[in-house]
Amino acid sequence: MAPSTITIHGTANPTSTAKNERGWLTNPTNNRTASYHYVVDAVDIIEVIPSTEVAYHSGDSEGNRSSIGVEICESNYDQSLSNAVKFIAKMLNDRGWGVDRLRRHHDWSGKNCPRLMNNDGRWSGWEAFKNEVQAELKRLRRYKMSPDDANKIIKFLGVAWELSSDEASKNEFNRLANELRKASNQSEQ
Repeated sequence: MAPSTITIHGTANPTSTAKNERGWLTNPTNNRTASYHYVVDAVDIIEVIPSTEVAYHSGDSEGNRSSIGVEICESNYDQSLSNAVKFIAKMLNDRGWGVDRLRRHHDWSGKNCPRLMNNDGRWSGWEAFKNEVQAELKRLRRYKMSPDDANKIIKFLGVAWELSSDEASKNEFNRLANELRKASNQSEQ
């Protein structure tokens, strides 16, 4: 599968965890063919099926063939939702996508899912979720630089650091180098 969207689901189970949901898929008493790529709760994010493989989550063949399915657990919902916002923003960022690539299960099949994002009949929870993902995506993209470019600039700063005679200047060069490391997702030194 070459995904082009991410579809958001709710587990519709107020007490289940990501581990429980993952376990249900391989439970011998489960006779449903439904599946998904990831499940998120207040503690865990579990990959169930690689995002390059088709999962049966949207109730629509196009959605199944083109979308990454993410289940959000309803137990400890606020924290599960917070984890999902960060996880989904990272997936969007890694692919260079925007929130326009997000779909509800409802968009594919008309099912009231994710149901907790439609608690007022107007999907205001869905709009709030997309806004939160957008804010996190913006935060992730604020500092975007390749490690190679950052390290080249740090090398030049290193020369200036070596030529500097006062401690304040050396500290400032070190601070700037660490900002570049953060911007390129490297560890500070």
